[in-house]
Amino acid sequence: MPQMMPLNWMLLFIFFNTIYFLANNFIYFSFLNEKSKSKMSKTPLKFNWKW
Repeated sequence: MPQMMPLNWMLLFIFFNTIYFLANNFIYFSFLNEKSKSKMSKTPLKFNWKW
């Protein structure tokens, strides 16, 4: 552990990295959920057209 980088800085760096990673994952999964919802709303119409 070099003395140039204190433990507090490392903890802050890891903390902000985890928050950034979780925020990106949340945005990505919400985007996927919106896509899946639109697909699910489109599929019943297709089934209605088939019947």
